[in-house]
Amino acid sequence: MLVIGLMSGTSYDAVDAAAAELRLLDGTLLLKPLGMVSTPYDEELREALAGALPPAAVPLARVCLLDTRIGQAFAAAAARADRELCGGRAELVSSHGQTVYHWVDGGRVHGTLQLGQPAWIAEATGLPVVADLRSRDVAAGGQGAPLVSLVDLLWLRGRPGRPVALNLGGIANLTAPDGTAFDTGPGCALLDAAVREFTGGRLTYDVDGALAARGRPHGPLLEELLTEPYYALPAPKTTGKELFHAGYWRAPEGLSAEDALATLTHLTARTVADAVRGVAATEVVASGGGTRNPVLMRTLRGLLPEIPVRLSDELGLPAAAKEAYAFAVLGFLTAHGLAGTAPAATGARHPSVLGSLTPGRNGLRLPPPAPAPPVRLRLE
Repeated sequence: MLVIGLMSGTSYDAVDAAAAELRLLDGTLLLKPLGMVSTPYDEELREALAGALPPAAVPLARVCLLDTRIGQAFAAAAARADRELCGGRAELVSSHGQTVYHWVDGGRVHGTLQLGQPAWIAEATGLPVVADLRSRDVAAGGQGAPLVSLVDLLWLRGRPGRPVALNLGGIANLTAPDGTAFDTGPGCALLDAAVREFTGGRLTYDVDGALAARGRPHGPLLEELLTEPYYALPAPKTTGKELFHAGYWRAPEGLSAEDALATLTHLTARTVADAVRGVAATEVVASGGGTRNPVLMRTLRGLLPEIPVRLSDELGLPAAAKEAYAFAVLGFLTAHGLAGTAPAATGARHPSVLGSLTPGRNGLRLPPPAPAPPVRLRLE
């Protein structure tokens, strides 16, 4: 089956569309990567989205506008991926949508909201669409995140030692081989917010870590930030920009932009490193936009001198596209009636078949249910 996975993370800068050929064979899910295209949000939509994220209060009219405009952006990305990567032969689209709120209270997730109306995707491509993938896990008592953990577990199964999959997005998360999975804390969320503030919006992220490279971590501020209670919570746990947003911290008077960004870079690396040690990892396989920040990666490797930190590219999945491929896998599992969650990772009461289905131009014609779930994932 040719499946397009759509993803826009907590950095909300673009829609990534990855195409994969997927098939089940004797308990192995075979994935042939066909490539990825990335379509940036236009500036107007990006600004509207930024203004609607926590802690902002948003009228329902704005929610409707965003749901439509994000859906149209996802639809354009899917149509492009079908045309450029699949030769017009794609059979299914799996859309993560854009997370705008993750309702966490008292250590439990009570609800989650991803915008990007799938009807626009189905209309533009003519294909059936799997969307709203997180809500079923939340309804089953889970955190709804990290949702790619099942894919990580299938993919890394059989590697020696205790490899962990690390995603460095706006929020960082990891998956350990025993099924433990959780958000470690801010990936690039605080960094990106600080860059926008210090540059008056001229920059949206620290390109190549250049600003942080010219600064030095501010010790007292770093120690204060590390007292955040979230870090001490047991797994499974999840967080987001509801906590780690632009107003989360305040720079001490006189602190330079470079020193502030060096401090926040160290905060991300430190919280990730603590989490990696906490699950007794022997190898880190990293992906996500944060891997393109050489200062962040150098700092992380410096804090984990005894543990190899390698990019997922070395194992065959491009670091920039891994999450989009993972959502293609989750959509494939749903289409075949298979669960897409690992309860040990999300804390759910049971595994769940994920998402809601929007029929394509020719109605809803799903493949026959698979006789058994895969036990491993192999790249072709």
